[in-house]
This record gives sequence, structure tokens and C-alpha cells, in this order.
Amino acid sequence: MIPRYARAEMTSIWSPEEKFRIWFEIEAHAADAQAELGIIPKEAAQKVWEKGRGAVFDVDRIDAIEREVKHDVIAFLTHLSEIVGPEARFVHQGMTSSDVLDTCLSVQLTRAADILIADTDLLLAALKTRAFEFKHSVTIGRSHGIHAEPTTFGLKLAGFYAEFARARARLCAAREEIRVCAISGAVGTFANIDPRVEAHVATRMDLKIEPVSTQVIPRDRHAAFFATLGVVAASIERLAVEIRHLQRTEVLEAEEYFSEGQKGSSAMPHKRNPVLTENLTGLARMVRAYVTPALENVALWHERDISHSSVERYIGPDATITLDFALVRAASVIEKLRVYPERMRQNLENTRGLVHSQRVLLALTQAGVSREAAYRLVQRNAMRAWNGEGSLLDLLIADKEVTAALPAAAISQLFDLDYHLKHVDTIFARVFAS
Repeated sequence: MIPRYARAEMTSIWSPEEKFRIWFEIEAHAADAQAELGIIPKEAAQKVWEKGRGAVFDVDRIDAIEREVKHDVIAFLTHLSEIVGPEARFVHQGMTSSDVLDTCLSVQLTRAADILIADTDLLLAALKTRAFEFKHSVTIGRSHGIHAEPTTFGLKLAGFYAEFARARARLCAAREEIRVCAISGAVGTFANIDPRVEAHVATRMDLKIEPVSTQVIPRDRHAAFFATLGVVAASIERLAVEIRHLQRTEVLEAEEYFSEGQKGSSAMPHKRNPVLTENLTGLARMVRAYVTPALENVALWHERDISHSSVERYIGPDATITLDFALVRAASVIEKLRVYPERMRQNLENTRGLVHSQRVLLALTQAGVSREAAYRLVQRNAMRAWNGEGSLLDLLIADKEVTAALPAAAISQLFDLDYHLKHVDTIFARVFAS
């Protein structure tokens, strides 16, 4: 994570201070449960809360202890004993480090998911607003980057809205899957800790119980979480690439907002570059890059090894912080996007009616011409239109083989743009019905 691509709310989840606060809460709730079960004195559990609830955990002190003991959880517990006093000996009874580490990571990822879901809502709101704004703004649809048939800019945005609605559902599912607690001891058998302690901590931390934890929460859960982030990032890149293409000088159907005083190039004063969406493309690559290590973390040795730990120290903060920044930036890009319907119409008309070729093809087949012959007739005239010899309509009307099957008036009726847009309302109803 670098500050350039980080927002404070998400970053705070991964701060050492917040991590140690969560560790304390896990330990303190476990102590409460053990006190209720008569395993430790109730006075000890009360003292842990009394001394620790308002304490400021000294990160430098914990780091100094860790440099000596070479163990982060032991360093924290040592510092906690300095704060709590003799009663701290009852903390961490029957627990292993992963009980704290994994439960804490679940809390952090769940809170991160809450922010990402809220971010997605921002993007969805922006896409919906702009989709309805340009619902009937005709533009050319492209396949292989080449003019295909007419669509509307609103439909383009409606498609992205549907995609990010799916992204939101996936984030909700990923949040639910990662929202688990494990307080089960050295190899997950509860040999030295009662399962009721785990249940109590889970309730207090708003988590579910992991049914079978070995020493750790199974990493398929984490892999699914980061894979979801990767898919969301891929959707962001698709949106960014669309805008980048539309902003090309030769196209210029839409462009990023260019603020007063903004500079596009150190050398060329005229430049207005799609820097935000290019940035989104790069950020999406980074988020997706964390999916593979998350998948490789699934296969740990036996009940647990530590190969996953260093990976998660990177990808937990970096993937969530980066995606948070990207989603908010994407929402802002859509909110401020400059759209040029007149240019869309000009671009659509540049190919001299070629966008209606399929409709002519179908009309010829319905008039009794074989599909192969109809395709040959339309393509022959379409290639002439491509070469600048006239409009497709004029060339077709001048082609006696074509008019032998279809009169000129019937051909002219096939070049109606509204024909292509008659189901726009139907599609919008599907997307925005809820």
C-alpha cells in the first residue's frame, strides 16, 4: 500500500493500533467466557477489561519486545501484562496464536468488505443516474472495435450497472464466507479450551463459528474473498477501457472531466489524457495480482504451516485498500464524465448506413432470396460503401438484383434507427426493476 492510492477509512482497519485493539478484544472476550465457565477468576477477567479497554497499546514497545522474542502475539501479550498486571496470567488460557490472528483477520476483512460494498453502491448510483440520462442517446455498438449496429449510451451504462450489481452480490457473499471465528487451540481439537469460549467470542465479535479449524481457519475462504476482489477489479478495468477508447481523439464520444488548471502533458499544452481511467486499469492489475497467492495459500501442511502468513500481511491491506480507492475513483469518473451525443451520432453515420446491413439481409431472405445469395448482395454493396463509393442505401437501390426482390421504398424503410432501439425500455426494466 502507498498513500497515493489509499483512503483513510480503509487504511485505518489495517493500522497496527487497530490490529492490537482487535487482538485485545478477542482475548478479553475469551477471558469473560472462561470466567463464566469457572476456568479463571471473574475478578481477573474484569481487571483485563478495566485496564485494557481504554489503554493505548504502544506499538513501538510491542515491536521492541518482538525483536527479542521473535513472536508477534507473545510480544503483544507481554505488553498487555505490563498494562493489566498480575491478572494477565489468565489471558490466552488454552489458546494458540492463530486463534487471535485468524479471528482478527476475519474481523478486518469483514469490515473491509463493508466499505467495499458501500463503495460499490456509490458506483451503482452514478451508473444508474447517467444511464437514465443517456437512455435514448444513440451511439454505435462495436464488435472487434469495428462499427456493428446502433445502441444507446444509456444501454452501455446499464450493462455496467448490471455487472456491478453482480459485483456487489459477490462482495456480500465473500463477506459472509470470511466472517468466521476460530478459538479452538493448538490443532483445533479444543483440548485445552471449551468450545463455548469460541461461541462467546464469535457472538461478541459479530462472527460465525468455523465448523472445523485445524489450527487455522481454512484458507479456501480467504482465496474466495480475494478472488472476488479480483473479479470486481476486472469489471473496473472493463469500465475504464471503455472510457479510454471513447476518449480517443478519433472517437471522442465521452471523456474524463478536465478541471480548470489541470495539465495533460509537460510537453504538449493541448493534451487532455484519460489519466484516471488509465490509473484504474493499473490498479485493477494490482488487485488481480493478489488472487494467485491467495489461491496458493490454500494448500498448507497438515494442520498448519506459516507459509500463508507473510502473503496475507501483504495482500490483506494492499488488495482491500487499492480496490477501495479504485471503486471510489470509478464512481467519481462516471459522475463527472463528459458525454457528447452529437459526436456519437456523427460517428454512427460515418459508415454511410452500413449499420443497417443485417436488417437488409434478413428482409431479402424473407422476400425469398437464399441466405447465401442475400449475404452476397448486401456484402457486395457494403464493401463499395466502405470504399467511399456512396451510401449503402443508394447503392442497394441502384442494384437491380436487390430491387428485383425488394422495391426501393421497402429498402428505405429498413434504414430506420428507431428499429434498433425498440427494446431499450425492456432492457432497462430488466436491469433496474428492483
